[in-house]
Amino acid sequence: MARTRIAALAAAAALTAVAGLTGCGAADMTRQSSPFADTKGSRTVTLSVQSWVGAQADVAVAQYLLEHELGYRVDTVQIDEVPAWDALSQGRVDAILEDWGHPDQEERYIDGKGTIVRGGDLGVTGHIGWFVPTYFAEQHPDVTDWKNLHKYTAELRTAESGGKGQLLDGSPSYVTNDKALVKNLGLDLQVVFAGSEAAQITQIKQFAKERKPFLTYWYEPQWLFEKVPMTEVRLPGYEKGCDADPEKVACAYPHTPLQKFFNARFAKDGGDAAAFLKRFRWTKDMQNDVALMIAEEKLAPQEAAARWVRDNRAIWQAWLPA
Repeated sequence: MARTRIAALAAAAALTAVAGLTGCGAADMTRQSSPFADTKGSRTVTLSVQSWVGAQADVAVAQYLLEHELGYRVDTVQIDEVPAWDALSQGRVDAILEDWGHPDQEERYIDGKGTIVRGGDLGVTGHIGWFVPTYFAEQHPDVTDWKNLHKYTAELRTAESGGKGQLLDGSPSYVTNDKALVKNLGLDLQVVFAGSEAAQITQIKQFAKERKPFLTYWYEPQWLFEKVPMTEVRLPGYEKGCDADPEKVACAYPHTPLQKFFNARFAKDGGDAAAFLKRFRWTKDMQNDVALMIAEEKLAPQEAAARWVRDNRAIWQAWLPA
């Protein structure tokens, strides 16, 4: 289990259609996705887009190649992690290209209903952890052990943390055990949500600009490590099942090979599009290259994808159906 369990928002079963890959932001959960999704024999594919830029990079490149090499129309839908599984089961989207591990949904929709099938490895291993800026870790090497975080409460305190040290998280919709970890490890920390990946990046970059200490929930792969070097804080070791009860979690997050998932009918009847997406597999460095163009260079996702496709023909040609 990677991005372990999240508290699914009860009303988040509906979707928002977006005209193309967008930046981070809250999904409008009041609209159905593309009417072309799950239409047998159509030349349209609908892809779920998660709100973090690495997932946007996956979809940008897949969309570009589906449209320019295989002649498909591609619709994209921005949607949170758990609602995306509901939409995939219902055929309102055809594929999720980057999932960080949702065993409850796998059991329900793959093993139970049979409405979703596994699409294979994305080729990228994901890991969530707690990180401090490397410049602070070099000054205070013991901060990289969770047992010593109490020594740095004053340095980590912010106006939002209520007298405690701040643990900066991104969106509440992401998989996070942080509130349980703080409680169960007895830490003098307050989890503060930035609201989105983009907002969290803005705060991290501001802290780094001012050379201030900070403690943040963060994840790999992520392009920001190239701009703000960070060092992981060692939490109690991960063992399988240690995060099974969300209220009792007291261990680190796992390292997880990120997976693709397809609507079962799309996997069967999706033709070249389904075959291509099954073969789509790249590395974290490739993903970071595209993500950096989107997030830092401010290229539109399709512009970033076009640049990457132009420079990496030998890689993506192997993904195309014979």
